[in-house]
Amino acid sequence: MTKFTDLERLAMRRALLLAEKGLYTTGENPRVGACLVKDGNIIAQGFHRAPGYPHAEVEVIKQTDASLVRESTCVVTLEPCSHVGKTGPCAQALIDAGVARVVVAMEDPNPLVAGRGLAKLRDANIDVAVGLYSQEAHSLNRGFVSRMIYGRPYVWLKSAASLDGKVAMANGESKWITGPDARRDVQRIRGRCQAIVTGINTVLVDDPQLTVRHNESGLIVPEGLSAKQPLRVILDTQGRLPTSNRLLDAAGPILWVTGNKYQHPLWAKRRIEQWVAPLCDGQIDLKILLLELGRRQINEVLFEAGTTLLGRLIEDRLVDQGVLYYAPKLLGQTARSLYDIAPTQLADAPEVIIQRIFEVGEDLRLDWILGTQA
Repeated sequence: MTKFTDLERLAMRRALLLAEKGLYTTGENPRVGACLVKDGNIIAQGFHRAPGYPHAEVEVIKQTDASLVRESTCVVTLEPCSHVGKTGPCAQALIDAGVARVVVAMEDPNPLVAGRGLAKLRDANIDVAVGLYSQEAHSLNRGFVSRMIYGRPYVWLKSAASLDGKVAMANGESKWITGPDARRDVQRIRGRCQAIVTGINTVLVDDPQLTVRHNESGLIVPEGLSAKQPLRVILDTQGRLPTSNRLLDAAGPILWVTGNKYQHPLWAKRRIEQWVAPLCDGQIDLKILLLELGRRQINEVLFEAGTTLLGRLIEDRLVDQGVLYYAPKLLGQTARSLYDIAPTQLADAPEVIIQRIFEVGEDLRLDWILGTQA
């Protein structure tokens, strides 16, 4: 069993906190933090800020005198890369800097790395230890891991309901079921996702912007950077997207997913991109959609949609993380229910595992994942 010093454990906890600073800006890249340790002290610390910026290992090397880096220990939350992308390979940078030991939380699932960085370090006679706080590192990069292993992003499903499980009045009125604190919390989930998916009915009925309101939500990004707006993905089988609404007027790219080729006057202004998706039983194939988003380097995607689309996600077992906000309201039996699913018997009802429940202002937030039944 690999042994780690108390200082290495402290440094890894610090590196994980540093990595979180890139939660809203690293985009398609993993969130990575690093510390340099020497003579009983943490002598440098840094994190990856955004695509094109130095990786965390290079960041800590740059800010430290070369004589101090030599014979130090680098504690990093993800295996140092061994390939050339927008920046050079971090494994080689550590070798050139003369570090004596590298402590890694988890191996990089990227097929371009996948243990090659660790092997490169060991070939250079650097002591390598792996597995310190690996679960925490994995959780921080759950989207990157999903895309590297499965080719699709990590799927968040967000919904809000009254205490009796209703999402809207019978006439469709739903603003606002939850309070301002819950809505700010949703902004933080949006902020970490590179795409938001909704259906055309939600666009037509609710007229949402589906943007991240950074100033309102208090999202903190690294100094000198601004978080990008997520790709807004509209599922519109029959090409009903209107020519004017709040979604089209708001900043940020739009992917219009249709079942056939349609024309839209805003194409000329390059405001939207159309992608004709394969259909399954007359509906857009959600599995193919997720693979397409993975191809577009989307690590995390948030589904904010109506009961039908969310129900399909659940029935197709495509939900990785569910978030349900319960508001202290009762809408009654004529109001619209939460998810459009139709098990014919109790044994067929999807099971969920409740992970935690906590207060968000006047509302409750319930985090859940799907159970393991077939």
